[in-house]
Amino acid sequence: MCTRVIWPDAGGAVVVGRNMDFHMELRTNLWKLPRGIQRDDRVHGELKWTAKYGSVVAGVYDLLSADGMNEKGLAGHILWLAESEYGEPDASRPQLAMSVWLQYYLDNFATVAEAVDWTNANNPQVVPMTDPTGGSHPAIHLALDDATGDSVIFEYIDGELKVFHSREYLVMTNSPTYDQQIELVKQFDGLGGDAPLPGTCNAKDRFARALYYVNHQVPPTGQVQALAAMFSIIRNAAQPFRTPEPGKPDASQTLWQTVSDLTNLRYVFESTTRPNTVWVDLKDLDFSEGSGETKLNLISGLEVENGLSGNVTKKFGKHHKFHIISIEQADILGTAVSKAMAAVDAGKKAHAGEEKVQDLVRAKYLELVGAE
Repeated sequence: MCTRVIWPDAGGAVVVGRNMDFHMELRTNLWKLPRGIQRDDRVHGELKWTAKYGSVVAGVYDLLSADGMNEKGLAGHILWLAESEYGEPDASRPQLAMSVWLQYYLDNFATVAEAVDWTNANNPQVVPMTDPTGGSHPAIHLALDDATGDSVIFEYIDGELKVFHSREYLVMTNSPTYDQQIELVKQFDGLGGDAPLPGTCNAKDRFARALYYVNHQVPPTGQVQALAAMFSIIRNAAQPFRTPEPGKPDASQTLWQTVSDLTNLRYVFESTTRPNTVWVDLKDLDFSEGSGETKLNLISGLEVENGLSGNVTKKFGKHHKFHIISIEQADILGTAVSKAMAAVDAGKKAHAGEEKVQDLVRAKYLELVGAE
């Protein structure tokens, strides 16, 4: 599930691409989140903060941030890692629910170095949560990158936080753990070995191809060429639509892709199923406190398919709140969705079942939010 690539010398800019791979539609919309929003850890509310920086994020079911960039050029990307083990909950450490993990960093830090310093000093614990769509037990790791070209990967292995911080860590995919990935890739031609560059959808193969191609780019002549080159790299690491492998969402299909220019603050989104490309120029957004949370609706009425394309910076609409789901709410929602899925006829699950899940998630979540 997913690939992330950073190109730190893209003609004077830092450009990052990512694929979102999963086994079912995630109903992703884009959100503008201003400074000044008050949030908490979505576990017990012990860790509270006020957003220092505004951001644009790609949401999953409008319940959590899966990808995004803040107004200072710090970007973050949630990807799957099956080996993730977060340890028994430890109230003596700062805790963050999976749903708010990325958003905490976008809200509070301008650079990777700042994020790493805070992380090393505080040893935060990510608290796993029920998949609110009822389909899996999330296991994730997080990559951050910034406008200086810096990069870090955070993983939880055997209950211990691992921090992989280096400007040389250009690619992240999925299994195995990052320390193993950076060794395995050395066997391939052009990356330290003589084995042919692999071509499967396996995470280590996608890692090798992405690293090879980002290291073999000609200097771009401008922003458009830099963004196009990054799209070509992540498309090469994309996964085709096919029959999902049961229990392996990391072997699913690419649903959407983003390319971010961290230097010039442009965030580009492309959907596989609604194939128009849209982009947002963060410099032209109002992130001031009190400016309100706004939403670019990519789903209702198949907005993208019906002609939404190009620069959509001015097309965000006012919305009451991007309400990040809590641990307790995820448990309630996941249980309700699982029961609904069990009631769907097996022959209809591929399509009608997915639509029913989507409708139920939305209705049940609105009920939960109203009760909070």
